[in-house]
Amino acid sequence: MKRLKKNFYRGGRLKEYRRSLHFFLKNPLTILGLAIVISLILISIFASQIAPYPEQGRGISSVKDRLLSPNYERLFGTDNLGRDILSRVIFGSRVSLKAAVVVILIVVVIGTPLGIIAGYFGGKIDEVIMRMSDMILAFPSLLLAIAIVAILGPSLMNAMIALSVPWWPWYTRLARSQTISLRERQFVEAARAVGVSNFKIMFRHILPNCLTPIIVQATLDMGYIILSLAGLGFLGLGTQPPTPDWGVMISKGRSFILNQWWFSTFPGVAIFITVLGFNLLGDGLAEALNPKRRK
Repeated sequence: MKRLKKNFYRGGRLKEYRRSLHFFLKNPLTILGLAIVISLILISIFASQIAPYPEQGRGISSVKDRLLSPNYERLFGTDNLGRDILSRVIFGSRVSLKAAVVVILIVVVIGTPLGIIAGYFGGKIDEVIMRMSDMILAFPSLLLAIAIVAILGPSLMNAMIALSVPWWPWYTRLARSQTISLRERQFVEAARAVGVSNFKIMFRHILPNCLTPIIVQATLDMGYIILSLAGLGFLGLGTQPPTPDWGVMISKGRSFILNQWWFSTFPGVAIFITVLGFNLLGDGLAEALNPKRRK
């Protein structure tokens, strides 16, 4: 009998996965977002092989070629130090993607367990955790990140730490709301009845059921984190030269925007396409994994 029940649940879960995949692949905008994200990942992995001038992409200057307009040899032109902008944009994708992944991992690892603990136990534990979250959410996230970087000093590592601080409470609130709706379900009550510990109930039974909205939210946040990192770089608080960074490139190109438009334009287009790709992918995942939105 137990084996039949297991097979029934596995069959139902597999059927639901297939239905979600069908709706995911049916949406052309979702496929476009997936293609953009996969392209970004491949470009960042193989940046050294794809970039036409990899040494300039890493920061080596060539002053004799400074401020060349886009042409057949330099598709995106060159910057004020003669570096190929296409190569800089390609290597900048590696920096942006790595930093965004690190920030997402930090906020998920911190925020999700705190949210599950707060939602499962409730009472004073819930009050303490949620009031801490509310204190952080009371400040504008970018303004708080700027203040943290100003204290720690400008660098990519400090920028990632600064963005992680105001971001984790969103995952705490999300995980808490999911846990509150799950803690009274029959499978949790059954686990308590047979003597399963609270730790195992939270992280073996409740956590897997919270992952779907967390994955969707993380996908959507990837684009916003890349945009925020570029904003900190633009202000001189993130990645420092000569490391390639889209925000720094836009900032350096401000002085040349009237005559050398390509200096800031192409890094800005790269940010736009990247954020668009993650937003389309996140919306597609939310639609495919949520039966209510499917209808």
